[in-house]
Amino acid sequence: MSRSALVIGGGVFGVTGALTLRARGWIVTLVDPGPLPHPLAESTDISKVVRMDYGADEDYTAWMETALPRWREWNARFGETLFHETGLAFLCRAKMAPGGFEHDSYEALRRRGHAPERLDSAEIQRRFPAWNAERFVDGYFNPVGGFAESGRVVVRLLDEARAAGVTMSEGSRVAALDEANGVVRGVALEDGVILRADRVVLAAGSWSHHLVPSLALHLRSVGQPVFHLAPRDGALFEATRFPVFGADIARTGYYGFPITRSGLVKIANHGVGRAMHPESSARAVTPAEEAELRAFLRDTFPALASAPLAASRVCVYGDTLDEHFLIAPVPDHDGLVVAAGGSGHGFKFAPVLGDFIADAAEGEVNAKFRWRPELARGVGSAGAGVVARGEEASRRHA
Repeated sequence: MSRSALVIGGGVFGVTGALTLRARGWIVTLVDPGPLPHPLAESTDISKVVRMDYGADEDYTAWMETALPRWREWNARFGETLFHETGLAFLCRAKMAPGGFEHDSYEALRRRGHAPERLDSAEIQRRFPAWNAERFVDGYFNPVGGFAESGRVVVRLLDEARAAGVTMSEGSRVAALDEANGVVRGVALEDGVILRADRVVLAAGSWSHHLVPSLALHLRSVGQPVFHLAPRDGALFEATRFPVFGADIARTGYYGFPITRSGLVKIANHGVGRAMHPESSARAVTPAEEAELRAFLRDTFPALASAPLAASRVCVYGDTLDEHFLIAPVPDHDGLVVAAGGSGHGFKFAPVLGDFIADAAEGEVNAKFRWRPELARGVGSAGAGVVARGEEASRRHA
């Protein structure tokens, strides 16, 4: 007998979960207020980093060793290159040392048989002339990885979900769970329609804990600034001379991308951020955030320091407090599975996310993404996410 699932949310968690459940024989309906891709969703953007560099945390590196070949397969399947393997430069302002993101990533990659290239100041200046090599004196280049055109990837995955037989309930806004005696039977929409299924998968990103308030002890929504700059000398920022980067990221929080076809360089910050509802009217970069960017550029990329700001936005992350994903059944809500907490680093795992989500819906939960009551806000290490964002932003950037 076929099982049925309602997947709430059409971002990268939702669409990959829906696709995998459908491939496993489930009858799947994906519910989203639309339009799809949703313009405010975290995954709706021009680019997201795709990397296996995760400091000493080799679990994520191992999962990316599975995901990266699938990214390449997706390029072939889509018939267009949406994953661009530019490589990545992780550079720092002091010698790499044990305990630092760059050192630990470099050593982990070497242990696992990869070949990151160690760079000193002279080599940084030769290969990446936009960088201030007087300030950035060490680091490495990993030729494996790059970035994905995230919004366009979501469009292609949504098309595949429709073709696979996933029912799209677009334009449907969930008002509440349809629940009785602790058993979730479906959802109630704002227009009064009730949708029912054997399993409800809540994959609504930064909206998740606003839809199910009990999740607010485990999830939060945080705004992070994103900038698009128009350099005068675009040649300095071509991918061969300016790959995807992290700039002493555990300290600065800044990462970015090569120049786009339209002549813009995207740079973003993964820092402490500011608490924000995903539909807040305050989703605009502040003068203070731009001033911080300009100071960073003067120190790091002098040729960008006075570049015009062509566009900016605030990307609202759906975070867990320890910044590991939350993909697990929700206690006291039988039939409800949450698949959220991307924490600014979920998109790169798109080719394997669906497996984690479908497994959880079928009762098999990855230990790292389990329900973690010890991280509930105000209990135990409740501040862990804030600390990690400030001191270990390198592990979780987009």
